[in-house]
Amino acid sequence: MTTRTVIRWNLRQLMAQNGMFATTDLVAPLHERGVEISRQMVHRIATKPPQRINLDLLAALCDILSCTPNDLLEVVQEQIRETPAVNDSGPGIGELRPIRVTIRRPSDNQ
Repeated sequence: MTTRTVIRWNLRQLMAQNGMFATTDLVAPLHERGVEISRQMVHRIATKPPQRINLDLLAALCDILSCTPNDLLEVVQEQIRETPAVNDSGPGIGELRPIRVTIRRPSDNQ
């Protein structure tokens, strides 16, 4: 087994702890802090971990949720199993040959 470093995005959990259960609950507080972001983008940020995040947005989220960036972004080590490569499982289809069959009839047993 090998380990992989993963970053967990805890925005939904922190929103729930602060009584915000809809993604649209963030739109007005973000607007008050000068972060202009669409409802659709807020939904994407809340439901999926972002690949990149604007520092102004990160600071505003930390201010709204009364947390630190470490609370939003959690670095975790995950154990992953190595799966064998496709060609390592056995002979390929080109290496398989038919097996000769012998047909035996009841009259051949004598």
